[in-house]
Amino acid sequence: MGCHNTKKSVFSSMKMGLVISILCFLSLCLLNGWQTRFQPINPSSFSNRSRSRNVTILLWYWPFHRSFSLRGDMCWDLYRIPRCRLVDQRSMFPSADVVVFHNRELVQGQKLPFDLPRPQGQRWAWMSLEAPVYNGNLGKYANIFNMTITYRRDSDITIPYGQLLPKAAEEHLVDDVPLNKSSLVCWVVSNYRSQHKRSQVYKELSAVVPVKVYGRWTKTPLPSRALLPTISGCYFYLAFENSLSKDYITEKLWRNAYQGGAVPVVMGAPLGDYKAVLPPNSFIHVDEFASVKDLGEYLQQLAEDKKRYSEYFTWKQQWKVKLYTDWRERLCKICTQYDSLPQQKVYSDLEAWVNNT
Repeated sequence: MGCHNTKKSVFSSMKMGLVISILCFLSLCLLNGWQTRFQPINPSSFSNRSRSRNVTILLWYWPFHRSFSLRGDMCWDLYRIPRCRLVDQRSMFPSADVVVFHNRELVQGQKLPFDLPRPQGQRWAWMSLEAPVYNGNLGKYANIFNMTITYRRDSDITIPYGQLLPKAAEEHLVDDVPLNKSSLVCWVVSNYRSQHKRSQVYKELSAVVPVKVYGRWTKTPLPSRALLPTISGCYFYLAFENSLSKDYITEKLWRNAYQGGAVPVVMGAPLGDYKAVLPPNSFIHVDEFASVKDLGEYLQQLAEDKKRYSEYFTWKQQWKVKLYTDWRERLCKICTQYDSLPQQKVYSDLEAWVNNT
């Protein structure tokens, strides 16, 4: 009898252990599923098993006629994006999954390859980092392109001028921001046009506070090595874009202001677009003030209040600036989203989409 009870007890323990093991396994599966579903995709986490074959991206011509090396498994070697083949040989057209056309060269007279039989399923991508006003006549491109590649967040592939990435634990030290600077407001501008909104705001602002202007317009150009050190001596930097357009936030903010160590005073995209991609209290938007005079007075008061001014740099405790300057990185990004893009999408009115600002 005792032996029978012992066996029964052992069997019960085994059953209980099995149930616990199964429950643990299911819990891990569920947890992993939640993490996979809700964590942002990081291209560097892709494995070579992500896709059964390479995606071939054909760049029809290099932007601004400046080419770069495409040797080897370049997308993987440089950016850890697997199974992504970036080529620029037009002979690869019949086997290309995506063919990319940069708009600047289309404006200058480059032709689309309508004379070639377009393989079934091949997608043509329209790419531009310009504001809409500089993209030329796009009405002739109705029902041609399947994909947009621009700085806009609603593009099929978004290629911003820059973005903020979370710092690793060991990067959380913040560089001291000088609080005694030589200039209140600085602006670097070469392409000055009096009809631009930014020029009008500058004229009004300079009547209220001193604005130090560098660049070809004032015959005080800054060599690249002097740009950021010069801006670091300014409390505020006018990160004014040459166009007021949706999501149009260029290196004037990401590099000049953020990396230069000045608080950016911004104008270009609507206030909501800046708030969507930048930490709060890290920039000052012109639209936040009833008048340019009010803006100027605020800048003066803020520069005198060292504690409040320093709070505009607290974002640096958690974030670091990532600049996008290499066209290869932008193009390799197509592969990270290729499988999730709509199969049959066509832009029936590209001009209307581009000008939807």
